[in-house]
Amino acid sequence: MIEIRGLSKRFAIHNPKEAAEQEGEPDPRQRGRFFHSVESVHLTCEPGQVVGLVGPNGAGKTTTLRLLSGVLKPDGGSILVEGEDLHRNGDSVRRKIGFISATTGLYERLSVQENLLYFARLYGLDKRDSMARVEELCEQLDLGLFRHRRLMDLSSGMKQRANIARAVIHRPSVIIFDEPTTGLDIMSTETVIDFIKMQRDAGLPVIFSTHHLEEVSLLCDRLSVIVQGHTRFDGPLEAFAGGRDTTAIRHRFMALSQSGQDAALEEGIDDCADMA
Repeated sequence: MIEIRGLSKRFAIHNPKEAAEQEGEPDPRQRGRFFHSVESVHLTCEPGQVVGLVGPNGAGKTTTLRLLSGVLKPDGGSILVEGEDLHRNGDSVRRKIGFISATTGLYERLSVQENLLYFARLYGLDKRDSMARVEELCEQLDLGLFRHRRLMDLSSGMKQRANIARAVIHRPSVIIFDEPTTGLDIMSTETVIDFIKMQRDAGLPVIFSTHHLEEVSLLCDRLSVIVQGHTRFDGPLEAFAGGRDTTAIRHRFMALSQSGQDAALEEGIDDCADMA
């Protein structure tokens, strides 16, 4: 289980005036010398659930995911993985997370199998268990015919499958997918989606970030929508738009995004007035 409570993160702006002049519409999250990328984000992902994390560009989704991966430390709030605070307990909690993005973090001159065995040993798996895990993941991700080929010789779809295998080689307790199907063809996308379903069926909590609402409709049990650094919806997918119809989800998402931006603008004006 992973639980996010009141997450917030701000970044210093070196030249606030110049930053404001470069923007078209002012972003209410820019206040004084800081840009408040994430102000109040929360969600819960139970075992055996897929939670879709969505939001318009610039909503704070990428910052949220970096906080979840442990790359960034929040200014406020907490991230609990199986009851342990990610940023208080450090490496021991990060080892429980498998984080997958659209970019690979593998060695191009090594084969798929060599990469996976290398990372398995880094995580402390013994030789026998490492090989067993490689066999299992190559079967699940349909990598068998490519396991002895170097990464540099593979398509982007095959590289992404290998990247997913690398991220979960250590059997994490929570899996986070950051737009894993970006740039993939239909077959590779289907393989990734099937793999996510396998993790859900195995009882793992899965957070799935995407811009494709068709994937949300197909995969997700719950939905969490971030707009202007705030969680504007967090609940069962069926409660979001009355069902799983992609068109209805899209219309509801567009309406919520616009209302969330309006609300954030009003909050930003109030904050500026308080500061004055």
